[in-house]
Amino acid sequence: MSHHDEHAESTANPIKIAIWVTIGAIAMIMGVYLLAKFAVGSRTLGSSNEAAKTAEATNARIAPLATLVVDPTKGPVPAIEPAKPIAPAAAAAAAPIVAAAIPVAGAASAKAAGGEGVYKASCAACHSAGIAGAPKSGDKAAWAPRIAQGKDKLYDHAIKGFQGKGGVMPAKGGFANLSDADVKSAVDYMIALNK
Repeated sequence: MSHHDEHAESTANPIKIAIWVTIGAIAMIMGVYLLAKFAVGSRTLGSSNEAAKTAEATNARIAPLATLVVDPTKGPVPAIEPAKPIAPAAAAAAAPIVAAAIPVAGAASAKAAGGEGVYKASCAACHSAGIAGAPKSGDKAAWAPRIAQGKDKLYDHAIKGFQGKGGVMPAKGGFANLSDADVKSAVDYMIALNK
């Protein structure tokens, strides 16, 4: 092999390498493009369905699946079967219980009925079934330590809300429309029921 042939072959190698790198890069770019096209499907990138943007379509997508209606004339909510105990390790890892009150349309008229009316319209849903750790009405053992703390402490917890080891009491039972006097009259009624 002559000196000239060696020189021609050594200069051809970098050119060949550059060509193959360029071809490989183009193939990779086309592969990514085709993969993106396949992933998106028949839709083109950047286009959208204008009908899906209308307010009516948006409202239909975010509409509630159901509406809960509570009839205060039906009396207290029936007792729910208690849940089975959770293993201590699982209970420690569980998220805290959060109670949510369900506003009752007749709660305003119940205020006029005094403590019993407020209790039936606003408090009985949780306190008759023990929901979220609420002490059940009639469970004197559960109420005794609470009553022993005094009415002022019970009023404070019922009006401002309280989260203890056993459960949650939302402020005013979740009924912000109740006055402090309404809440106190309901507390007095529950104390009388549980002495």
